[in-house]
Amino acid sequence: MRLITTSLAAVVVTAAWHFAIPVANAQVETPSPGLSAPAPNITDQKLDAAAAALKRVAVLQQTYRQRLAQAPAQADKDRITAEADTALTNAVADQGLTVEEYVSIMDVAQNDPEVRGKILQRIRPSQNDRN
Repeated sequence: MRLITTSLAAVVVTAAWHFAIPVANAQVETPSPGLSAPAPNITDQKLDAAAAALKRVAVLQQTYRQRLAQAPAQADKDRITAEADTALTNAVADQGLTVEEYVSIMDVAQNDPEVRGKILQRIRPSQNDRN
């Protein structure tokens, strides 16, 4: 049960990071000098999968957050949390990633503007897609 709670926490924290991306991206355009290590080589396929998972995780997070807020009893909250853990894990796995891979990619993206930009490009529809 501890592993499930840990994976849920990792996925939810990562999803929360999704909402901070535009603000962080607008405020920090360059990495701090001297402290950044070279990012591991993340394939385009993994970036595609992580971006797709991130979109799904963000929707699920919002849904389950609302359900938890409306749950009247602790037993209901526990049941909803377990359901959320399964749904979030499946959202990542459906994209061909393990939770560990997903969290690792999100960690890299959080610290590497280039990787973050690649994920944002995959999340945000291009101008051509809107026309």
